[in-house]
Amino acid sequence: MPNQPILIAGAGPGGLSLALYLHQLGINFELFETVSRLKPLGVGINLLPHSVRVLHQLGLQEKLKAIAIQTSELHYYNKFGQQIWAEPRGLAAGYSYPQYSIHRGDLQILLFESLQERLAQSNSPSQIHLGYSLEAWQDGPHSITASFRSADGQLHPIEGAALIAADGIHSTARKKLYPAEGTPIYSGRILWRALSEGKPFLDGRTMIMAGHQSQKFVCYPISKAYADRGSSLINWIAELNVPDWQAPAQDWNRQVEIERFFAPFADWVFDWLDVPTLIQKTEAVYEYPLADRDPLPQWSFGCMTLLGDAAHPMYPIGSNGASQAILDAEDLSQRLAKTYLSKAEVIQALADYDAERRPATGKIVLLNRQNGPEQVMQLAEERAPQGFKHVHEAISQEELETIANRYKQAAGFSLQQVNLKAST
Repeated sequence: MPNQPILIAGAGPGGLSLALYLHQLGINFELFETVSRLKPLGVGINLLPHSVRVLHQLGLQEKLKAIAIQTSELHYYNKFGQQIWAEPRGLAAGYSYPQYSIHRGDLQILLFESLQERLAQSNSPSQIHLGYSLEAWQDGPHSITASFRSADGQLHPIEGAALIAADGIHSTARKKLYPAEGTPIYSGRILWRALSEGKPFLDGRTMIMAGHQSQKFVCYPISKAYADRGSSLINWIAELNVPDWQAPAQDWNRQVEIERFFAPFADWVFDWLDVPTLIQKTEAVYEYPLADRDPLPQWSFGCMTLLGDAAHPMYPIGSNGASQAILDAEDLSQRLAKTYLSKAEVIQALADYDAERRPATGKIVLLNRQNGPEQVMQLAEERAPQGFKHVHEAISQEELETIANRYKQAAGFSLQQVNLKAST
């Protein structure tokens, strides 16, 4: 049993972080990913300081610093471009770790290539398998056997100490555990996400959100290479309330024309940002429904468990999705390292991980449904729909601070929480 690997299904940020952590701890693994070749797909994401702490522990600080933007501030504005709330972020806020804005695909490739390098440099028997999809699993008397189908159609039973399903919001494992759950829950809002090259705005390292619950624009720079040459690769998200939207038969993230959503943003030209020009400069726009799933009553079953979006898909509010997957990986790998990998100890480690991470992430899922820290934009819209001379006409400083601090505390990245872990 001690020599049997941990089986990981999914090579997204969560699965790759888990593999890196297990390798660092000397625990063997077999990582399986559905696609036959990883490509830097997707758009921008944010990594909050509590997850950056984990990536620094994995020795990735220099690689991250070389490609990502160290976020300096977060600003909220109303639909007229009037500032509601602004706060420093990452190192500028006194955290021991930065906050990073980065292309999701760049992060995935960084993690993947780092894992490949470390396996090549070590005598570890751990392996990465591309083009293998999880189909089923079965607990045995001493271990677990998972079945993966390779790209050539062959089914491969693989025995391991545990199976960790990190296979995303459309998780095969989750469907098997909860067959009656159905599709992700649509919020009534659509996101259009894209990348555009443009002039740096504000200080060139600030993340902004403007508008309110029914119409919102988010953008932030994600590439140090662009910044180094005086430009900015800007990740942006346009969001509208579209309650009667119907999911396409095949795809929830498809490419669309900007005319589908452009008109409501055509006059959003602020002193500090020209939204319509930014939208028009993109080469491809992708449509996503704002969707999540209800928190589950259980993740771990015997020698298998869920991780990341398979366990807790959430709205991309508060910049928490990828960060929580990375925190899952840290918690789970540390628990597995404390066992001798007998079946009983593995089951207990997975149960303890479930008991710790499931309530914590479930709370964030529900908070994000209430707009998390973005509540301040909706309050400004409700209380001052025609704008304001000063935000305190609509929302007091105390209320603004309470909303911001409450979310940080609940999501585990208050200044005190992160810096306390940094010192231990």
